[in-house]
Amino acid sequence: MKVTRQQAEKNRERVLEVAGRVFREKGFDGVGVADLMKSAGLTHGGFYANFNSKEDLIAESCERALAKLNEGWDKAGGKNGDLLRAVVAAYLSTSHRDDPGNGCLIAALGSDVARKSPAVRHAVTEGLRPFIELLTRAAPGRTRVARRKRALAVYASLVGAMVLARAVDDPALSKEILEAVKASV
Repeated sequence: MKVTRQQAEKNRERVLEVAGRVFREKGFDGVGVADLMKSAGLTHGGFYANFNSKEDLIAESCERALAKLNEGWDKAGGKNGDLLRAVVAAYLSTSHRDDPGNGCLIAALGSDVARKSPAVRHAVTEGLRPFIELLTRAAPGRTRVARRKRALAVYASLVGAMVLARAVDDPALSKEILEAVKASV
């Protein structure tokens, strides 16, 4: 049975959505194509109709995940006059810590991305630019250069805190890490 173009696009979007979540939960190498397709409710055979390789899927899923996160932060900025405070509070929350599949791609996969192909790293680089720009507009400072430096330092602190908070097995220490960085930024 032939799939309509519209259904094929829905299937592709479903694969990208599932891949973005599962990669953040299990890592790029923690799940194979067959399992990803099964999680998306599709057959393994349909994978190559949409993607040239797993690396291709990784690049596109990173791009999509970052775009969705940027869209969410952008909307939050419109509702809240103090965007930086809102970003820090949401990012350094225990709910974000406990749900990597729906959280920040960089906190979940940053060290993995560094070992991926130039295409994946480029997708992540381009996906981060709008978020860094959003933080730059929200950060304190008298000049754009000062605000950008502050934005980059804040984001690096957020990612580092989340990585550490997820890495430790002591819930009290994990929460202490989140709270300490929240207070410092």
